[in-house]
Amino acid sequence: MGQQSWMLVRMATIFFVTNQTLALSDIFEEGKSDKEILDNLLKATRYDKRLLPPVRESLTVNVSVLLLSLASPDESSLKYEVEFLLQQQWYDPRLKYSNQSQYNYLNAIHHHSDIWIPDTYFIMHGDFKDPIIPMHFSLRIYRNGSVNYLMRRHLILSCQGSLNIFPFDDPTCTFSMESISYEMTAIKYVWKNGEDVLRKSPSLMTLNAYLINNSTLVCPIKSSWRGNYSCLMVELIFTRDRAFYFTTVFIPGIILVTSSFITFWLEWNAVPARVMIGVTTMLNFFTTSNGFRSTLPVVSNLTAMNVWDGVCMCFIYASLLEFVCVNYVGRKRPLHNIVYKPAENILTQTFNLAAIMLALRHLTGVRKKEPPHPIRVAKTIDVIARITFPTAFAIFLIFFFYHYKSFTNITHED
Repeated sequence: MGQQSWMLVRMATIFFVTNQTLALSDIFEEGKSDKEILDNLLKATRYDKRLLPPVRESLTVNVSVLLLSLASPDESSLKYEVEFLLQQQWYDPRLKYSNQSQYNYLNAIHHHSDIWIPDTYFIMHGDFKDPIIPMHFSLRIYRNGSVNYLMRRHLILSCQGSLNIFPFDDPTCTFSMESISYEMTAIKYVWKNGEDVLRKSPSLMTLNAYLINNSTLVCPIKSSWRGNYSCLMVELIFTRDRAFYFTTVFIPGIILVTSSFITFWLEWNAVPARVMIGVTTMLNFFTTSNGFRSTLPVVSNLTAMNVWDGVCMCFIYASLLEFVCVNYVGRKRPLHNIVYKPAENILTQTFNLAAIMLALRHLTGVRKKEPPHPIRVAKTIDVIARITFPTAFAIFLIFFFYHYKSFTNITHED
């Protein structure tokens, strides 16, 4: 009786396999549509989308990224919008179909919900600009069971920058991908063909986004969200538009500061002109600085922009104080009714300071010399300011740009 039962089971199995083979021969013959082939491939009796593809080891998912567009809301932002195509490829032996078909691949876009697809999750990114369920994708199934899944993503990345050297910093943006439910023993993500450089579309569009470097990496263990899950990372390094900051911040600042130095070449008693220049340059600098600063990221530490604004304002304010000092000294009554005699030329005025110092040094002598006239002292202060203020500002400019340029190079090397 046992022998007869075994024979019946064997005959039933052969009959079932023969019928399935005949059915497949009819299904995949030439002339059948994608829908007809996929409807039979995805029958509940032979395909369950809840199960991983039956492979010997962990399922390998090949990933590649193609950049489509880059944009940032404004130059001072640390948020960058990135649009890209994410391609995932894997092997599912359950989706093999007969070579009798005329199709090299099947378009399975309308069977998207019936096919097993990796539950790829984006981490360390920011926000999705589009809904989480992508509306733009393609899904192809090849004869040998290879599946090619392509979807469009649009992320708003929250980036990291060295704001202490803003605007000389280069923000770094990263986002990572890993499976939300399958550990590394079940699914392994790898970059397609071992590529280590991000691909860019020939029609890549940018808006205020200057990409200087990009790379595709395996997530470091120390920065991985969960260590026992396969994870891939995309790193984008942007730079800021230096020309933008020079034309809107640095060059206008240099013009305003040097304009405040014009007062040193005016007469010491030209009160209306010197007051107008000093006050106007100060107000213009405040307006320019405040208008630009409203768009800057808020940080608690000292930035390059803070240093620039503070030093420039000090120079403008110091030039205004210099005028006050000169006007005060020039209006003082001379001692011993000294008569002011104008110098013959500018060269003579340049050496007046030395004469003043020499006179003060010998005031205690037996035969005291007459002190210089207040107007001459005022003019001498102006002459000294004509040299010291521009020289000090030039030294500051050289130190400022050299220092932060060097700091930027050190950051890049690290």
